[in-house]
Amino acid sequence: MRRRLSRREPIAQHGRLRSPGVLSQLLTFVGVSVAVVAVSAIAVVGYSAYSLTSSFAANQFTLEGETALPPDIGSIEGGLDLLLVGSDECDPSFSAMFGDRCDGPDAEGARNDVTILVHISDSPRRITVISFPRDLEIPIPACTDQTTGQPISAMSKQMLNSTLDPGGVSCVAKTITQLSGQKIDMAAKVTWGGVINITDAIGGIDVCVQNGIDDPDAGLHLPAGVTTVQGAEALAFLRSRHGVGNGGDLARISNQQQYFSALARKITSPEVLSDMPTLYRLATTAVQNISPSANLANPLTLIQIALAAKSVPADQIVFLQYPTKTDPDDPNRVVPDETAASALWTALANNTALQISGGVSPAGGVEQVSPTGAPIPLPSTSATPSPDPSASATPGADTSVLPSAITGTNASQRTCSNGNG
Repeated sequence: MRRRLSRREPIAQHGRLRSPGVLSQLLTFVGVSVAVVAVSAIAVVGYSAYSLTSSFAANQFTLEGETALPPDIGSIEGGLDLLLVGSDECDPSFSAMFGDRCDGPDAEGARNDVTILVHISDSPRRITVISFPRDLEIPIPACTDQTTGQPISAMSKQMLNSTLDPGGVSCVAKTITQLSGQKIDMAAKVTWGGVINITDAIGGIDVCVQNGIDDPDAGLHLPAGVTTVQGAEALAFLRSRHGVGNGGDLARISNQQQYFSALARKITSPEVLSDMPTLYRLATTAVQNISPSANLANPLTLIQIALAAKSVPADQIVFLQYPTKTDPDDPNRVVPDETAASALWTALANNTALQISGGVSPAGGVEQVSPTGAPIPLPSTSATPSPDPSASATPGADTSVLPSAITGTNASQRTCSNGNG
């Protein structure tokens, strides 16, 4: 049998260190797109396009502490924790799109400006996708330099997005394990270019914006209503910071959660699943743009994950923002809300359905959809999110009502971002 969830580990005390500048900020699309591809479409790679997995395995990296999973042709047993990392490293083919980040003093190195934990539970199967803010200040454990092999000392407090370079994905995984107590079974990394390629492979994603978005910094200008975005525009939608809500790093999480839900719905829709050329193009694009850890590169593991996740209903695919509080040392940074986080880890350990009482992220609102599926016109202004419809339901014994500090949505909900237009 696979392992059960590990016991949570205590979080160390904080001390203060300098954090990177604004230009290093990056969208959070990448990770969940990888997750959705892995659980919805990658089975095609395992079953009918086995040769593609050779390319997938060629990009693999070693995740420290990763242990081989027992081979099986059935769905994976027990719970599974998958780490998804979006790197801001500059791909030569796309670096011209990203200005000073790839053509200035900060062009070297890479940051994990996308850090997401995907938890697939044991029976009954549920998927919980947790986004960790890049500005989250937390203790960083001792790691190993991925280039030199030299030890990297632990730090009492540093921004989460500083853990990828030079410690690699293993250092990000160790940091999330220390924070959450969840043992990372496998991991994947993708870059800016991967975001563009994966989005283009399925013909773009429909996003909804109240008021419109005007963000020159991200190069994004969207009208109010529903727009299909792809390529660089999709990337800009997810990295837009000044175009949504209060312009903060946490505000754009509503964009990310909306995008992830729309991506999950589209990939699992007949439009993609019944179109073999599109599905094969998606699988091909995914394996060319994703770097997996050794376990994830195994074709049998891909099949096991797909089988475990294929029947999870949309309302049990939940996207959450890790709960935070303002850093008392720096109002522009955040620190963990440990009480709320503890309730989340307990709910995952008990494998209960999650009821979101905090609504969506502060920059978004739940979109009303007519019986025909057409969006109902939205109010011109609305800074307050509509409540999660499930929050009014009476929770059962198999349901955990999450603290209001934890915001999020699920794949069955359609949301709109609160743009600045």
